[in-house]
Amino acid sequence: MRQLASKWLKTKALLHHSYTAVYIPETCLYSEDQLRMMLRRHAFVFIKPVKGGGGVGVMRVAKEGSNYTCTRMEQTHRFSHFRALVIGINKLRIQRPYLIQQGIQLASIQGRPVDYRVKVVKEGEKWGFRAVVARLARPGLVITNLCKGGTLLKGTEALRMIYPQRLASRKRREIIELTRHCIPILERRFPGIEQLGFDYGLDRNGQVWILEVNTRPQ
Repeated sequence: MRQLASKWLKTKALLHHSYTAVYIPETCLYSEDQLRMMLRRHAFVFIKPVKGGGGVGVMRVAKEGSNYTCTRMEQTHRFSHFRALVIGINKLRIQRPYLIQQGIQLASIQGRPVDYRVKVVKEGEKWGFRAVVARLARPGLVITNLCKGGTLLKGTEALRMIYPQRLASRKRREIIELTRHCIPILERRFPGIEQLGFDYGLDRNGQVWILEVNTRPQ
């Protein structure tokens, strides 16, 4: 069974197809120049290791007036200028390549961000859905990972806590249909994969976003 750790390679594969590309937040490899550009274009961004999971090393970076903030777990660091921000990020980074991803203002439950995990497994020649669940961030955190204190909910239950019932049902169908489109794209690009975990975010307007794809979903 093939596993592929690089978030960047999987993101690029989906960006090459017009149907899936529109669901992906703007993403690029981390560099000082790219960070400056992304913060000009977006209210906030996430910086995450190209390889890794469990929310390890993930940072939320934002420009607030003339200042900058960088949040990792419960700690928020403040910087008065861009160069200080970069130095601060370099101190916090694990020594490995990173991505910068456009920040999505996720719809929330009682102020806690929610995202959705769809797990699919290949059995024989067919792929089957194993789970559609929601992950509710621990109070005070911007990441939803269960290993960081997130709460597991049924996907439909969480959607209905946020959106009217008909819209919740429509969004669940959209996520399922999008997953069905992504599977053959990734399988053609990475032969041998047998399981996938899709992490989806829905913003406050109900727009669906593909946050990342895992080949070793927990």
